[in-house]
Amino acid sequence: MAIAVSPLAVPLPELPPLAGVRLGAAAAGIRYKNRTDLVMAEMDAGTTAAGVFTSSKCPGAPVDWCRAVLPAGKARALVVNAGNANVFTGRAGLEATKATAGAAADLVGCSPKQIFLASTGVIGEVLPHEKLTTALPALHAALREDGWEEAARGIMTTDTFPKASTRTAEIGGAEVRITGIAKGSGMIAPDMATMLCFIFTDAKIPATAMQQRLAKGVDASFNCTTVDSDTSTSDTVLLFATGKARHPRVSAEGGAVLKDFARALNEVLLDLALQVIRDGEGAGKLVRIDVSGAVSAKSAKRVAMSIANSPLVKTAIAGEDANWGRIVMAVGKAGEPADRDRVSVAVGGVWMARDGGVVPGYDEAPVVAHMKGREVEIAVDLGLGRGRATAWTCDLTHGYIDINGSYRS
Repeated sequence: MAIAVSPLAVPLPELPPLAGVRLGAAAAGIRYKNRTDLVMAEMDAGTTAAGVFTSSKCPGAPVDWCRAVLPAGKARALVVNAGNANVFTGRAGLEATKATAGAAADLVGCSPKQIFLASTGVIGEVLPHEKLTTALPALHAALREDGWEEAARGIMTTDTFPKASTRTAEIGGAEVRITGIAKGSGMIAPDMATMLCFIFTDAKIPATAMQQRLAKGVDASFNCTTVDSDTSTSDTVLLFATGKARHPRVSAEGGAVLKDFARALNEVLLDLALQVIRDGEGAGKLVRIDVSGAVSAKSAKRVAMSIANSPLVKTAIAGEDANWGRIVMAVGKAGEPADRDRVSVAVGGVWMARDGGVVPGYDEAPVVAHMKGREVEIAVDLGLGRGRATAWTCDLTHGYIDINGSYRS
């Protein structure tokens, strides 16, 4: 079915070439008709890699493949398909990864262990990998330095707009660039990442140093977002460093020289994570939830995610209903320390309840006006400590049912 572009969509930024990366997309006919569904990126020799993957106990075959090759820390190519997740496909799924990696390795001229794979789409259907391997030679021959938009569109499933972000940073006074693309719209409750996210930099950074900063950045971005509380079997975030920029040597530990790089990487990760929430299936509102006064940061995050994942909170936001009782409910069910008589709740900067009761003279009108906008802000103070955290989500509308009720049609 045709899906209208999300009202929260943001345009693609200008994406200049990044030294050491060529990419593009092709129509392999895996599931979709008249659209691209196969993406390839080739990186120059010497590229290092880092990755973070789904916490699902039922991961897809491509996740298993990436986990197996990641310890070597080297990459030459990335191959991604949309329309088929290659999950719950048994030995056939493993064979599909081997065949795809082998075909890509032959084209690039490297070991299959330097090929990274990702798949997204329907679960439980065997991936017709012959379509991938047949389409790869022409796709490889057509890779371009400026193929970012094609790649961002080629990995989409129920997404309504392509997602990309880019930043620059300094390492020892030299400028480096970080550019990423992502896809995700539903089945988003990452316990590591979004459904798929691929980030590239021209910096020269050892894999161990990148891994540390990627994991930390993901925890503060993708792991603080949710669309529907469902963690995908295919969640993957990969970071590749081509080493083409000229800057002082970076040690395996990274150290202070990567401070600005980490800042820019975190900005790209959060930008992409929020674009995924903006494209939440059926979403009409972006919601930010700030929790303070918790006994710890970890506790605050769990409370924030409890609010973000609550269908009752999300439907109230969709209906522009200033029902703060639903927020209190979500605080109480989080399983974290909370005192009913110390909890305070605000929406749009207006405190509705303080210390367990309605604020005297509370006027609902400005809260309702705020909820009619495209971006809604919720604040909760537990009054117990100094722990704080932020989570992001979207509202829950009938559009979510429409999209997922016909997903395989």
